Amino acid sequence: MTGEAAELLTRAYEQSDAAEASRLREQVVVRNRGLALALARRFEGRGIESEDLEQVAMLGLVLAARRYRPDRGHGFTAFAVPTINGELKRYFRDHGWAVRPPRGLQELHHDVRDAIGHLRREKQREVDDVEVAEELGVDVEAVRDARAAGERYRSSSLDVPVGAESSMPLADTLSSDEDPYTQSVTLISLRAAMKDLDARERRIISLRFGADLTQKEIGERIGVSQMQVSRILTSICTRLRTRIEA
Repeated sequence: MTGEAAELLTRAYEQSDAAEASRLREQVVVRNRGLALALARRFEGRGIESEDLEQVAMLGLVLAARRYRPDRGHGFTAFAVPTINGELKRYFRDHGWAVRPPRGLQELHHDVRDAIGHLRREKQREVDDVEVAEELGVDVEAVRDARAAGERYRSSSLDVPVGAESSMPLADTLSSDEDPYTQSVTLISLRAAMKDLDARERRIISLRFGADLTQKEIGERIGVSQMQVSRILTSICTRLRTRIEA
């Protein structure tokens, strides 16, 4: 499907007849509708109607078909997923507030959320408002106001992480009954998130989920205790899930 979409859009890109180019892009949108709906489903249950999410996702798909350039060296799905996700997140930003705070406070809320995620990954622990304020160069009270504004979302937070004490394995973060489109979206997001791992972390992931070794066996391979392996895996899974859901 991805190769077919790229081929159609290449023809559209090279087409001098505007009507024919539009028809080719429409074919791509129709044939990739399942991808857009799969992405929309990932945002369900967070306070916005499913029909609205689907319409926004389809708009993102249309924009992706229009903006795709075959000479950029990537497939259509890899281009479409972040485009559609961007439209969905923008819709949540603009329409996902039960009580709409000032625009500046909305933007600070997103900055605070991103800073918390960054600091958690860097420090490997929970961080307080003082640390977030220092990271952003703002007052602690401003951080607290921004976090309080986040509670006025009709939806739950989009970046609720796995608990620090959770032993949830990476496999459990992927639903086993996902349809093919949702699986593809998850794998693309996961592949991008994996780039943030260092060499040892990637090796541990490979040994655990590729070679199917136990935590004890992994510890023996890399020279650490089983408990340390458990903590490392928990940390990795938490960071990956935060990146995927961000």
